[in-house]
Parts: sequence; structure tokens; C-alpha cells
Amino acid sequence: MGDLLPQPLQKFIKKYPEIWQAYENLGDKCHEAGPLDERTRRLVKLGIAIGARLEGAVHSHTKRAVERGISEDEIIHVALLAITTIGFPSTIAAITWIKDVLKKKRK
Repeated sequence: MGDLLPQPLQKFIKKYPEIWQAYENLGDKCHEAGPLDERTRRLVKLGIAIGARLEGAVHSHTKRAVERGISEDEIIHVALLAITTIGFPSTIAAITWIKDVLKKKRK
């Protein structure tokens, strides 16, 4: 499971592996359902997490983006695009969450 998944989720997976597998299968099918390439899908998922103000999801999708070779500048650009849709306070929060992950990745 690695460091992509927070401890509470790891415990959930251990207790309910079949539910987790069904969820993972749904995610796989959603990714396969359209023409977007992997890179674009990763950036879109990050944007959705930012818009929904889901700190854990922003952390997770930032980690996944970095692991797939998406640059820090591109990741921050996704957050900047949110300013005119979700406002400054929400965007600044998202940038803070992104930078939390980027700082850890640099170490």
C-alpha cells in the first residue's frame, strides 16, 4: 500500500478487502472509459480534489502526479487555475497541501 495511502485507509482495506477491491476496480474502469491519457487524467483528478477541498485527496493525487513525472510547476499550475472558480482562500489552502507533499518528495 505504501505511503500513498493514509493509515486509516490502510486499516479499512485490511478489514474490508473486498470493498476496497470493488472500489479499485471501479476506479480502473473509470480511467479506461475515455480517451484521456494517463498524464491528463492525473492532472484532472488533482483538479477535482482541489475543487472539492479534499486535503487527503490533494495529497494523494499530488504524490501520484509526481511519481508519474509531472513537474512541480505543472502541479502548482493546476491549483492556480482554481482561483477564479473556487476563490483565493481555497486555492491557497490547496497550494499549501500540495507544497506539503512536494517538500517531503524533495527530502
